[in-house]
Amino acid sequence: MGFIPNTPQQQKEMLAVCGKKAVDEFFTDIPRDLAPKSFNIGPPRSEMEVQALFEKLAGQNYSHLVNFIGAGFYDHFIPAAVDAIASRSEFYTAYTPYQPELSQGTLQAIYEYQTDICRLTGMEVANASMYDGGTALYEACQMAVNITGRDRIVIDGGVNPIYRKMIHSYTANLSLKLCEVAVSHGQSDREKLFAALDEHTAAVLVQNPNFFGVLDDHSDVVARCHEIGILVIQSVYPIAMALLKTPGEIGADIAVGEGQSLGIPLSFGGPYLGFLATRKKYVRKMPGRLVGRTVDNRGREGFVLTLQAREQHIRREKATSNICTNEALCALRAHAYLSLMGTEGLKEVARQCVAKAHYAKERLKLIPALKVMESSPTFNEFTVRLPLEAGEAAGRMIERGFAAGFPLGRYYSGMENYLLVAVTEKRTKHEIGQFAEALEDAVCR
Repeated sequence: MGFIPNTPQQQKEMLAVCGKKAVDEFFTDIPRDLAPKSFNIGPPRSEMEVQALFEKLAGQNYSHLVNFIGAGFYDHFIPAAVDAIASRSEFYTAYTPYQPELSQGTLQAIYEYQTDICRLTGMEVANASMYDGGTALYEACQMAVNITGRDRIVIDGGVNPIYRKMIHSYTANLSLKLCEVAVSHGQSDREKLFAALDEHTAAVLVQNPNFFGVLDDHSDVVARCHEIGILVIQSVYPIAMALLKTPGEIGADIAVGEGQSLGIPLSFGGPYLGFLATRKKYVRKMPGRLVGRTVDNRGREGFVLTLQAREQHIRREKATSNICTNEALCALRAHAYLSLMGTEGLKEVARQCVAKAHYAKERLKLIPALKVMESSPTFNEFTVRLPLEAGEAAGRMIERGFAAGFPLGRYYSGMENYLLVAVTEKRTKHEIGQFAEALEDAVCR
């Protein structure tokens, strides 16, 4: 299989320096039920045998399932031209564009991607992308701390719990205080949120639509925060921005999100891309890469990396970020998708998501054993209360050919019977009808 350049004796010497007896000891923090059963991958195999093995493993991925799972990652239609553009060798083999004279195509594509994100979010400047939506949210927190000189972050409970877990992990060794505020009827609880603010608060994190799919206009939150010098960071679902108020329109200071829904297929966690946009006055505090448009000494237009306040270029303690690269190929896919869809195309995708989710709600209401939660308006995701544990119901739905949704009990105590269901423009009325029938059979048997 893989070539390991270190001899067994050299491996023993390295382990001794690290105070370990075996490689397995490096992974003891991983829960036993999640850890690899063995690092012994078997004897060498021929190319044909390896191909057959991986085809067998790939066959276990339930690729035939009809997808109703969302929770931040969505099954949207991707035009064939996106793959055709992104698979061109000039793009997929391109390295970091340090030499602008050799990288004009890549730099221009990133510049145009940045423009797309600014238009999508209503902000003034965007970076060249980041690892994923959670990383972008954490970097936005650090950016707010650097801008305000404060050390406290207030997080709305409707922010994606995966992202919140990432923020707690990234800040575990930092002198940064985190305060989480539970939602009320699916929306941000204004009373509790405002009560949590003080003179040490650097930023408030909110999300729209939030993790429950609920829509919320945070304009009042922004106004209250700005009165006391607090920045507002809003995490958004880019498809929804075609119809909703943008972060720029509500006055948010930093906008972030996961760009997977912009032309990137679902693929077990990545690679995806995070986007981050802000106001021009904060551009020098913005992490990651930024491509600018300029002219050379002959007046010819060109593109370059600019304002590179990263650890590779300046003293580490002065760096805005330790992010060493952006998800350039994923950003290219997002740019291709947005260019192909256009303003009206993106709006049509968003309208279909809303309409089909509403149809799914009405169809599921016909099942007496279910309760569709409707205390607040939603975009394309909504919560259903089941008569049994949602994880068990989701397992039963796998047997019926459906990825039924996200069991909320995994992250929210007391919501073990609640299922988060997502509907995109790809889901047909026929599929929604079959889904409802299968879910009724699964929970009522």
